[in-house]
Amino acid sequence: MGSVSFTSMLANGCRSFSAPVALVRTLALTHVALSEHANNYKHVKVACFSRSSKKRTTFACESLKQGVTQPTSVSSVNGYPEYTRLLPCPSHNGPPRVEHLVVSEGGPVLEYICKTLDLPPQFVADLIHFGAVYYALVCPKPPPTATPEQMRVFKEVTAPSVLKNRASIKGKTVREAQKTFRITHADEFVEAGTYLRVHVHPKRFPRCYDIDWKSRIIAVSEEFVVLDKPAGTTVGGTTDNIEESCATFATRALGLTTPLNTTHQIDNCTEGCVVLARTKEYCSVFHGKIREKKVKKLYLALAAAPVPTGIITHYMRPINVAPRLISEDFIERWSLCQLEVMECKEIPWPNAVVEEKYCVEDCGWPSKDYAYECKINLLTGRTHQVRAQLAACGAPIVGDSMYMPAAVAEMESPGLNPFGQYKKHYTTENDKETAVAEWIARHGKEPNVAIGLQACQISWDDGKHTFEARAPWWRCQ
Repeated sequence: MGSVSFTSMLANGCRSFSAPVALVRTLALTHVALSEHANNYKHVKVACFSRSSKKRTTFACESLKQGVTQPTSVSSVNGYPEYTRLLPCPSHNGPPRVEHLVVSEGGPVLEYICKTLDLPPQFVADLIHFGAVYYALVCPKPPPTATPEQMRVFKEVTAPSVLKNRASIKGKTVREAQKTFRITHADEFVEAGTYLRVHVHPKRFPRCYDIDWKSRIIAVSEEFVVLDKPAGTTVGGTTDNIEESCATFATRALGLTTPLNTTHQIDNCTEGCVVLARTKEYCSVFHGKIREKKVKKLYLALAAAPVPTGIITHYMRPINVAPRLISEDFIERWSLCQLEVMECKEIPWPNAVVEEKYCVEDCGWPSKDYAYECKINLLTGRTHQVRAQLAACGAPIVGDSMYMPAAVAEMESPGLNPFGQYKKHYTTENDKETAVAEWIARHGKEPNVAIGLQACQISWDDGKHTFEARAPWWRCQ
């Protein structure tokens, strides 16, 4: 079988944990559709294939993140680590590697990927089980950074004269045929012209194997399960890993035969109450309650500076990329963000032992004598909302390695934030865009495990259902 590969990306994005992985769990049969998430890269290697040859040429380009160690020290001739299985889970993430292929000869997907990428069958089977392999009937358009050769191949395989002969896409528009879906079985047949995206190095969540999941279950009913989510875990999975998730491990801990469904999200670095639906029907019901604002969420936030009580209002840029930028002033088409600080009390800053236990990062805050525990009623539910709003108030969350560095920079040089209290007047749009880019660069990476944020209570139906999480990690000293 031959292949066409547009790009092979390698990127650095470390997730480290203090505790070693002690247990190896069997894979669970869970397949959940998830949206894609953008990756930030420091060193990206691009490998290109041609139709007539599998000779690989590699070159590097720069981007944004710190280097990390490969999952294994043994390397194969092509510069990648030697592959065996996805389990046991490594304690650190390796650089992401994503391969984009166009099938030139039909056959079983596992066999095709093994031969094309020189990967062992059991490893590819694991990737498929983790939800790390996608297909589309027609290759999506490459990004603007694509090379002329990649664009040539794309035009060749999507030419109308080629597509009209493919029975599988008759009755579909090209846009419909370019929609990607997960490969769910290793023996699925892929026809010539099918696009494949293989996440060879899925993002891993080693903390899943260290948790006593039964002890994290708050409530179980016929319709839902309420979980006290640990920090450093994902609620429903990621684009390339639906196995190492709260939904999967909670399903397994309860011995359920039907996988639990995700009804809402909280950040990986946040702990606390999460509702998982036992049926797809209740998942839809709960989504409706969220839309109708019948679900109330209370948070405990450990801020680095005092926060005034009352309602805080900002507006968030409608771009689905971190960091989330917010403005104190109304900007057209930006999303309203509101939270209510119900109380704020001074407590000792967590000691070094506790911070090390929960992998809380030192983000350069100048004073660590006291922190401020805030009880927050979340009035709107935007991604990173509490984190971004408190940072904009000069009171970033303890351990928030993404937003605290920017807050420190603004504190030291007021006016760096082009949307903040001390924003400057820009004479041209180009100057404004430059200032925004520089402000984004002041932010750091996503936290490794825990930050000072807990979803401490969730309730719905006017309090008929009310559930609380255990004490937050910073009180466990």
